[in-house]
Amino acid sequence: MLVIGSGPAALTIAAELGERGVAVEALSATEPEAPWPNTYGIWGDEVDALGLGHLLAHRWTDTVSYFGAGCEQGSEPTPHGRDYGLFDKQALQSHGLERCAAAGLRWHRGRADGIEHGEDGSTVHTEAGERRHARLVIDATGHEPCFVTRPSDGPVAGQAAYGIVGRFSAPPVEPGRFVLMDYRCDHLRPEELAEPPTFLYAMDLGDGRFFVEETSLALAPPVPFAVLQDRLQRRLARRGAAVTTIEHEEFCLFPMNPALPDPAQRVVGFGGAASMVHPASGYLVGGLLRRAPALAAAISTALGAPELDGAALAAAAWEGLWPADLRRKHALYRFGLEKLMRFREDQLRHFFRTFFRMPNAQWYGFLTNTLTVPETFRAMLGLFARAPNDVRWGLMAPEGRELALLAKVLDPDAAVFRASPG
Repeated sequence: MLVIGSGPAALTIAAELGERGVAVEALSATEPEAPWPNTYGIWGDEVDALGLGHLLAHRWTDTVSYFGAGCEQGSEPTPHGRDYGLFDKQALQSHGLERCAAAGLRWHRGRADGIEHGEDGSTVHTEAGERRHARLVIDATGHEPCFVTRPSDGPVAGQAAYGIVGRFSAPPVEPGRFVLMDYRCDHLRPEELAEPPTFLYAMDLGDGRFFVEETSLALAPPVPFAVLQDRLQRRLARRGAAVTTIEHEEFCLFPMNPALPDPAQRVVGFGGAASMVHPASGYLVGGLLRRAPALAAAISTALGAPELDGAALAAAAWEGLWPADLRRKHALYRFGLEKLMRFREDQLRHFFRTFFRMPNAQWYGFLTNTLTVPETFRAMLGLFARAPNDVRWGLMAPEGRELALLAKVLDPDAAVFRASPG
């Protein structure tokens, strides 16, 4: 086995395979120990179920969102009643590297720039002219993968965010609080209310430090960083929290709703390369940690059948990663995101206020992708029944590719668009 990459996805699947006795090597364009640039959040129940609560740098019990228009009206927070955590990304990385080392993973440095396939496996070529052969190659290089191909079925929306870790003249959020979404818009000019909405994602890091991030849920093309930075500065000014010290700036952009990869291809994806970002929430790491065992088990079983050629081995891996039920849910989530991207600022606030009034287990399971397909349908129907009329009309209006996405829910194989094998 050869895993390409050294981020969270690569370490997770390499470790799972190695722990099952699969001989694994990894190819990375950078040092595997190079610091990861992004922050990773996760719900407390989710990380506890994985047994990884010790890898959190921070954990909040006071978790809220704001869906009113501004400070004067609708300013009361919506409590979520669930803990939220922020990974210590260095500890998370070290945990993955230690698992890989214990499983006997062998690292190679190099940038992959070509691949050829044969019946007995695939050979990866590097820029330095080296060749690495394996029965199966897993591409875990992120949203712009080396070899995995994804078909185009329309514009891909990006979640964009600009954030600051630093100190402020006054607390930008209540001390000890985590804010998942603050959609208050009283810092915007009237004409900006017709523009794509953005929200604040923020948390108290302790010792007078805060992380604040202006975020666009999803848009194609994405909201420019300059717009997000300007809105964040005006939002903070409105709350009387001027920036005094910037310790770190974060520029985050990733695709939310790409089509699923073609399962006929010989290279198997994992993580962003396999469209595993949750289209409803943007979360990835929790899904990686939950879904890696199923993929590793499918690969391990297939490797035990020496009669399987490279194409059959890859097909078994793809089915282990994206079985029919998960493909159905992916289409459902993409359908929902298509709707939300067309909502006005006030409609979006009304939608999320309704969403977080659903039973706690429903909205949590929806955001973590842990509901079954029938449970997901029931959650969506329940939300529709509770929603105000402007949200209902927005959800019913047939526009763009939404009907095609619903067809993929009914026939998950229709969700597979054939692309040239990678």
